[in-house]
Amino acid sequence: MTPEQLSTTIVDVLQTLTDEGLLTLPDGVPANVTVERPRSKEHGDYATNVALQLAKRAGTNPRALAELVSERLLASEGVTAVDIAGPGFLNITVAADAQGKVAADIVAAGSTYGANDSFDGERINLEFVSANPTGPIHIGGVRWAAVGDALGRIFEKSGAEVTREYYFNDHGSQIDRFSSSLLASAKGEPAPEDGYGGQYIHDIAAAVLEQRPDALESEDPQEVFRAVGVDMMFSEIKKSLHDFGVDFDVFFHEDQLHRSGAVQRAVERLRELGNIYEQDGATWLSTEKFGDDKDRVVIKSDGNGAYLSGDLAYYLDKRERGFDRCLIMLGADHHGYVGRMMAMCAAFGDTPGTNLEILIGQMVNLLRDGQPMRMSKRAGTVVTIDDLVEAIGVDAGRYALARYSSDVNIDLDLELWARATNDNPVFYVQYAHARTCRMVENAGGRPAPGARRVPPGGDCRRRAARTAPRGPLPRGHRVGLQQVVRHQGVPDAAPGRRARGPGQPRAPGPHRGGPHGARQRPRPARRLGARAHVTRGRSDDEPHPRGRLGPRVRRAARTLLAARAR
Repeated sequence: MTPEQLSTTIVDVLQTLTDEGLLTLPDGVPANVTVERPRSKEHGDYATNVALQLAKRAGTNPRALAELVSERLLASEGVTAVDIAGPGFLNITVAADAQGKVAADIVAAGSTYGANDSFDGERINLEFVSANPTGPIHIGGVRWAAVGDALGRIFEKSGAEVTREYYFNDHGSQIDRFSSSLLASAKGEPAPEDGYGGQYIHDIAAAVLEQRPDALESEDPQEVFRAVGVDMMFSEIKKSLHDFGVDFDVFFHEDQLHRSGAVQRAVERLRELGNIYEQDGATWLSTEKFGDDKDRVVIKSDGNGAYLSGDLAYYLDKRERGFDRCLIMLGADHHGYVGRMMAMCAAFGDTPGTNLEILIGQMVNLLRDGQPMRMSKRAGTVVTIDDLVEAIGVDAGRYALARYSSDVNIDLDLELWARATNDNPVFYVQYAHARTCRMVENAGGRPAPGARRVPPGGDCRRRAARTAPRGPLPRGHRVGLQQVVRHQGVPDAAPGRRARGPGQPRAPGPHRGGPHGARQRPRPARRLGARAHVTRGRSDDEPHPRGRLGPRVRRAARTLLAARAR
């Protein structure tokens, strides 16, 4: 029985009590109630504070309501005990077979477990990252890469047809400044005052000259550096995202909107709907009547499109491609842009919040040694997606960025997320994954019907080796793992002792017991695939006594060997 299933059972109990006239809730029975794991196993399998939440509305005291609910809940299938604690908390114990049924349900459902049909039949366009091709993706864009890809998977699991789209901003003044910076670097000149700096500018400029030796002598050198340099920068962006586990279905070029006449078509469509007018030589969109704080210029008096013009054309293009819902993820500096975008959606006759949704992501601050790391493409001190992966790995990076609500600022301590200790949040996830893989392997390759078979040494071990946090191993960890690599096996005895064979008794020695003869239990491994903590009460930098490794550490070593062999 899962927390969700138990929540449904409690809601059913509340509804039954209401139908029988034993409970009155003026606002009706809630759609769901909160069910959590108690901190202590002695308090049961699950706990809920539903009685405390509803007592006032029901016109009774929490403990009386808890007694009413507990009596009916105890009669529910799979519930073996319900205890009332404190002012009205319910501690619930479920039958062992009810807990086991969860595993049976997962096996029976196979890859469809967790799927639902809440977005069945909907076509969703999910636009995220969309960083300008003027430099590597900075950490703010990386946050949307992690969140956007995860959100796309959730939509797909909920029945939607999802298109992941990257809006490639290759039109406008930023591209001009980028190309002029490349040209200056190629000439050996300093970057323009409003240009971009950093080693990546020099690297790309040199690569352009290697590909086009005649670039500086061409009729329009800046155009050569723009065309070739932007293409190189974008190829690097695509590769970095792919290495981060994020791929896109569509890369849409902004320049295409302006060259194809899409902007003018969007203006004419809005004019037909009565939402375009001319004033002071400019073309305006009536957005104030749709909730914006004022009307917006679409075509300026000089004939050039305002910033909003591209958004009009792009949104209409998405809708004409058949998308029911367009979801856009923007950075914190776009917060003031939401109102006009929603007004634009309404001006096209669509429903804001349904046909168009906008998520705003807040800032990400990277810390090293407790100090913030600067992030500026122009200053050349940009912290990029590759820097994050190099520091803590793909899994830790994605998990760190996706685990927080996107509308709050987050501080990521790189030292913490690279650490092989219990205060590193990703450790628990990786450890659970490795244990699950071990269970499948121990099953002898006999997965239940419908379950995907993971071959010994297969996906799990390769992934563990690929995504493990980076950083040097403490000496105590190196001692044991160096034995593994040197002997191409897993040591089970101290150096100089012969490892026991199957069925042989373990040799007596100090490892059999402590001062009072009690056997010392090895400390569980604290990192699979990269590092292992060797023994209880010993610092990271101390080697294990006589170089022995505990059983869980040996399993971690086997994982390393399998990955190394591949």
